[in-house]
Amino acid sequence: MSELLASVMRGVPPEVVTVVLATLPVVEVRGALPVALVVYKLPVPLAVLLAVFGNMLPVYLLLRYLEPAVAWLGGRSVVLDHFLRWLFERTRRKLSGKVARYSYWALALFVAVPLPATGAWTGALAAFVFGLPRWPSFLAILVGVCIAAVMVTGLTLGSLAAVLNLLS
Repeated sequence: MSELLASVMRGVPPEVVTVVLATLPVVEVRGALPVALVVYKLPVPLAVLLAVFGNMLPVYLLLRYLEPAVAWLGGRSVVLDHFLRWLFERTRRKLSGKVARYSYWALALFVAVPLPATGAWTGALAAFVFGLPRWPSFLAILVGVCIAAVMVTGLTLGSLAAVLNLLS
């Protein structure tokens, strides 16, 4: 999927493509870094910096504007308001003990796992649902994104080296 998006953005500077890919849910750092490193052959420090920056852009927006957006949506529809309240309360009930115990460390580690549905977007949603303060949540998510970036970079470069070794 990342390579398809990169091909659609042909002619756009690789640095911009890396940032744009990293802003997308699901793609995030996990997809932007391999494209930046393998397809565009950007230097590792630059690729990591751009991917982390791109991944954190929507986090700021989500943490800043999700609450008013949910309030606005809930005010537009009684059914939607009831559904959102039910969903958030159910999530809080199921996970509140773990969040209270581990709070920001849990958020950072959750975001750090480079698997689908565990990235920065989901971390920002979790911070909102659990009512965690904005800036400490932003910092915890940033730590998680940086850990994920290190893991994805290592996996990408290790896999690339293994494939090149097999081909030679």
